[in-house]
Amino acid sequence: MTDRKKGIILILLSALFFALMSATVKSLHRFPVTEKIFFRNLLGLIVATYILIRNKKPIFGNNKKFLILRSIFGLLGVAANFFALSRLPLADSVMLNKMSPFFVLILSALFLNEKVKGAQIIALIFAILGASFVIKPEFNISLIPYIVALLSAFFAGTAYTIIRHLRHTDSSETIVFYFTFISTISMIPFMLSGQFIIPTGTEILGLLALGIFATIAQFLMTNAYRYAPAGELSIYTYTNIIFSTIIGLIIWSEIPGILSIIGGGLIILAGYTNYHSNRKKA
Repeated sequence: MTDRKKGIILILLSALFFALMSATVKSLHRFPVTEKIFFRNLLGLIVATYILIRNKKPIFGNNKKFLILRSIFGLLGVAANFFALSRLPLADSVMLNKMSPFFVLILSALFLNEKVKGAQIIALIFAILGASFVIKPEFNISLIPYIVALLSAFFAGTAYTIIRHLRHTDSSETIVFYFTFISTISMIPFMLSGQFIIPTGTEILGLLALGIFATIAQFLMTNAYRYAPAGELSIYTYTNIIFSTIIGLIIWSEIPGILSIIGGGLIILAGYTNYHSNRKKA
């Protein structure tokens, strides 16, 4: 099997586990966002710490200011995503979260002086149109979860843009350690203040599954990029939308409306256009 095929298989599995993570978040609807964030990152923190110690890499990193900044925006992205998942159909929430690459496109042009090609501008227009179809704006209180879902993509896109800057100074293990450490520790005061629900036996399994799915997805994605360039694999991450739609249909009988289907199609088309532009650039 070629390295490219290995990379594709790993990124597809990563998309599946991210979809399972999102479904687990949605199923744990009675738990506050803070508690879900804590369990989502706790296992990742343990694994990242172990890898850093085993490989004898510096835990505290080099560019501490940007490591902390990346962690804050990453945490905001997860919090917004978890909030949206608890209030929207699974597929709609995941579709809007997949707008993050287009925020990376804009932010990289503004702050990292990366050039934006004509095809990428077209991709951005497709993405914006797709998001508007998914949101179906009626300008009432029901719009709030959709706006929060879009904010989750913006925060994630900001975090990814900072990672592009950090790649020159710090290892991926250090970046993951900072994110999981800050995300886990910062949730403890909220849980101590009352935002904590004692889980039942079944719910404990659900919270553990949340951390396991998130950690497996993260490491599958990291390993996928060892076998193939990010530009070649990025399009396959959009299968997350398909996996999430199927899971939502099976578990919650969520059938996407025609506007959501059109919007999802436009977002996937935007992703393909951006992917094709990156391949030509490479």
